[in-house]
Amino acid sequence: MTEADETWFDRQPPSLDAFETMAVEAYRDLPDGFRKLCGEIRFLVADFPDDDVVKEMELESPFDILGLFEGRGIGELDSPATGEMPNRILIYRRPILDYWAEHEERLGDIVRHVVIHEIGHHFGLSDDDMEAIEARA
Repeated sequence: MTEADETWFDRQPPSLDAFETMAVEAYRDLPDGFRKLCGEIRFLVADFPDDDVVKEMELESPFDILGLFEGRGIGELDSPATGEMPNRILIYRRPILDYWAEHEERLGDIVRHVVIHEIGHHFGLSDDDMEAIEARA
């Protein structure tokens, strides 16, 4: 058995709990002022998006989405709704693992990117806005 085989022989993919830990740590590593602007955000990790999400977003496959922001953006918070749940960011484990297998990026970096991207939606940024910001960075 080679050294690489010994390293990976008995390993399993990271669990849902491990993904949640990575997401929470990525959020915790953001600057305090930025996190204060985010308010209360909960993280939920699932293997895949619900069928309703796939249909609503017109995805070809549940692998086509890595994360999702659910809630009201910061620009909409001036008029709170009764009984409203806190904003949440959903992280989709299997699509992220698939993306990781196809790219030369560290798994934690991918999860961090997804968390920051979804927080961008909280601030009212569109996918195009965030792509333009990333292209300039």
